[in-house]
Amino acid sequence: MKGFIRIPSDASLPLLGCIAFGLIDRGTNLIQIRPISGCNINCIFCSVDEGEKSKTRVTRYLVELDYLIEWFKDVVNFKGKRKIEAHIDGTGEPTLYPWFVDLVHEISDIEGVDVISVQTNGTTLTEEKIEELSEAGLSRINLSLNAMDSFIAKKLAGVNWYDVNKIIEIAKSIENSKIDLLIAPVWVPTLNDEEILKIIEFTKNLAKKEKKWPILGIQKYEAHKYGRKPKGVKEISWWKFYKELEELEKKFKVKLKLGPHDFGIHKRRILPRIFQKGEKVRVKILAPGWMRGEMIGVSKNTCITVVNCNAKVGDLVNVIILENKHNLYIAKQVTR
Repeated sequence: MKGFIRIPSDASLPLLGCIAFGLIDRGTNLIQIRPISGCNINCIFCSVDEGEKSKTRVTRYLVELDYLIEWFKDVVNFKGKRKIEAHIDGTGEPTLYPWFVDLVHEISDIEGVDVISVQTNGTTLTEEKIEELSEAGLSRINLSLNAMDSFIAKKLAGVNWYDVNKIIEIAKSIENSKIDLLIAPVWVPTLNDEEILKIIEFTKNLAKKEKKWPILGIQKYEAHKYGRKPKGVKEISWWKFYKELEELEKKFKVKLKLGPHDFGIHKRRILPRIFQKGEKVRVKILAPGWMRGEMIGVSKNTCITVVNCNAKVGDLVNVIILENKHNLYIAKQVTR
């Protein structure tokens, strides 16, 4: 049974610094919003090993709505309150968030937010929910669709109940709504090569309205240290990936090589870095970490994931900062 942390009810955790929940600023006009962790499917290529069958993830997090909006407004203000994209994603399935429609509605009322997008596997969506999200102000749904064939789709999703035909119908419902649709398959070499071709054909036939963004964005499978690695699958280089996309562009006469400019993403000043690599910091442990052997410490109103940590909640410990990219902090416990 996984642990569960409700923020800030169980602990007053800041919403910057931890990859599993809160907000992430990568130095652009796009702000990632992670209201919840955990996933309802178990993709065999999952880059973060989420889902019920996870062997590494031991804690789930849920951020209370008002608290999340409060922090998000502060980041929007820092970014200049203009041309902001609020991208709701997560280390799992963000639409599991119990106040998801309310979250979209609250974000839509914030000055400077021009785009609200979500990354979802689509399994929780219905025609009624799509209409609710449209009325709430959702701009785009990035829908994971990794195969058209039912057997292959179930294999990739890692759960027998996954119904790709439902996801296909959801895609059609989105395309018929005011929300833009981006189908975002992960190309897993040898497992869904032929399915990618079917998905390209499907999206070409599906597009029915003038679109602000592309309808298809193929993603490259990447083998991460703690992610799942399907047997027999080898990660290909970025050069080869783009080369193969070029060939498919010629074959299907559709644009497949996409970049940040295709979505209006541009550089914007990044939140100040709080801690430097190698810096020694004293933190208060406030919650269990996302992975076994980790705890979450807090210093200067910022979360720090402490690895190989044997401390308990409430302890004060000394750590040394190992990673600080994009203000996501990882440290290890040290003695004075």
